[in-house]
Amino acid sequence: MQLSLFNAVKTVYAKAEGPVDNASLYRRVSREAGIPLDVMNERVPVGAEGSPRSTLKREIRWHQQTLKAAGLLKRTATRGEWTLTGKGKIKLRQAQPKASMVAFSTKLGAALWSISSDVFESIDTPITLCLTSPPYPLRESRAYGNPSLNEYIEFIVDSIRPIARNLVAGGSICLNVSNDIFEPGSPARSLYREKMVIALAEELGLWKIDELVWENPCKPPGPVQWASKTRQQLNVAWEPIYWFSNDPSQLISDNRRVLEPHSERHLSLIRAGGTKEAKSYSDGAYSRPAGAFSNETPGKIPKNILRFPHNCPSQSAYKKAAKAAGLPVHGAPYPLRLAEFLIRLMSREGDLVVDPFGGSLTTAVGAENANRRWLITDCMHEYVHGGSFRFAGNPSLMVNPEFLACVA
Repeated sequence: MQLSLFNAVKTVYAKAEGPVDNASLYRRVSREAGIPLDVMNERVPVGAEGSPRSTLKREIRWHQQTLKAAGLLKRTATRGEWTLTGKGKIKLRQAQPKASMVAFSTKLGAALWSISSDVFESIDTPITLCLTSPPYPLRESRAYGNPSLNEYIEFIVDSIRPIARNLVAGGSICLNVSNDIFEPGSPARSLYREKMVIALAEELGLWKIDELVWENPCKPPGPVQWASKTRQQLNVAWEPIYWFSNDPSQLISDNRRVLEPHSERHLSLIRAGGTKEAKSYSDGAYSRPAGAFSNETPGKIPKNILRFPHNCPSQSAYKKAAKAAGLPVHGAPYPLRLAEFLIRLMSREGDLVVDPFGGSLTTAVGAENANRRWLITDCMHEYVHGGSFRFAGNPSLMVNPEFLACVA
């Protein structure tokens, strides 16, 4: 009852053309949730004094506070009247529990409109890579909402648990999370990331392979409060991508799949026969023989600082197509080149790549481009719908008409 009532409250405000007073809210929620009015109005003794109250109406008011805390709802000047904020007017339709639906598919994969756990707890298909960017524990949530910081570790562990259970030996799980979560009223960063790593290791048996640095030269200045206003911090230019595996001894990743071109200077050194004389560095800790770097190799091994700007042509095309269709765009996508790099590094052609928080479906597009099988879920209808435009022109694309019609 609790989740369906919450969704009913959200739906009432989403359908409303303006402010809604509480008396109207109770009637409309009654219709949306299929609750008879006499049940809605029924009063039972509550509290130590046993005052008669409607528990359903009290729960509805509690859901109002939840939407307010998420920045989606605000009070008007009239008592008992609420209206959507600008962010709340972005109408997102959330999947109902146990109601998964295939939105579209290609010969390599499928995108499902679903709560992730409903899908990944019910499959037993071997997974080679999970690449995802879960909702960040932001104080001011985005339109799709996010768990609070206090709930975040449990949320991440519970979301990854069914995926880790099906991970092949040596498979990988990559989580892009926020670097910009601070202690309340302080320039000190939260230790939630460190706690998350320990929880995933201790509760799911995962090993930390690396903490990759995604450097984003297009990242806007921030944290504004601590860098621009108080001037105590520096502007942030990177986000962490945590890389885990269940069995480091069998790690499937291979850097030969993502080699970078040698510079012209290095190629000239190779062609000249390498270094001319032996040298020693750091009091003999490092030495270099004559003729070093004389063997030509297929390419340069990338470093673990990944520099990919956010101004991604693929994301720009997605946003343009989604807006043209009247759909909201996802507010926190990552660039396609970053996804493709990680997919090629950590999986092989034909392997299964999954993303439980599909968003704009960048992981799906990257897997498709890299000839990997893929399975993506997202609980917001509009994001899955908008992401389908990124597969336009794919000859194997099949869109489920029931998915398109179910919220029309």
